[in-house]
Amino acid sequence: MTRYLVLMAKAPVLGRVKTRLAREIGPLAALRFHRLTAEGLIRTLGRDRRWRLVVATTPGPRFRARLVPQGEGDLGARMRRLLERFPWGPVVIIGADIPGVTRTHIEAAFRALDAHDFVFGPAADGGYWLVGAKRRPLPAGLFRNVRWSTEHALADTLAGVPSRFSVARIAMLEDVDDAAALRRASGAPAGAA
Repeated sequence: MTRYLVLMAKAPVLGRVKTRLAREIGPLAALRFHRLTAEGLIRTLGRDRRWRLVVATTPGPRFRARLVPQGEGDLGARMRRLLERFPWGPVVIIGADIPGVTRTHIEAAFRALDAHDFVFGPAADGGYWLVGAKRRPLPAGLFRNVRWSTEHALADTLAGVPSRFSVARIAMLEDVDDAAALRRASGAPAGAA
């Protein structure tokens, strides 16, 4: 059974990526961070034969990888669509703004799905950097009523997972949304080991 790793990455367009970070460091520096981090993750995670890497992008200039569109809607609608898109089996989704993610983290997520229905990688800010599902169909309430980009995102998402489904959590990482997070992550190479 094929394991799918989906990297959600906005098309690298000046002024349209990492807008919160861009307000602090400038749009060109934010674009450079986005492009370098996404390309580093694609290069490193795409070489691993334990899963098939797919990049889900928004319209615009593209990365060099197998691409699928994210589609319309809020983050939850786009993630749900991606979890349902691939053939039966485990699917893990990560964002392109987590330079500390490694192949070891991804393998831990897929291993968690051997015994659980869902896996989450909590983020330091109360959100999550990874979500994965073992199989479909997904619960109807998954990703509904989530306060995205807040400290409530993970709790809100978990509230939409019925108790009959088992949930695992893996390592907490930090996504880069502002200059302080960028400073903390500056030593973390994208996709290292």
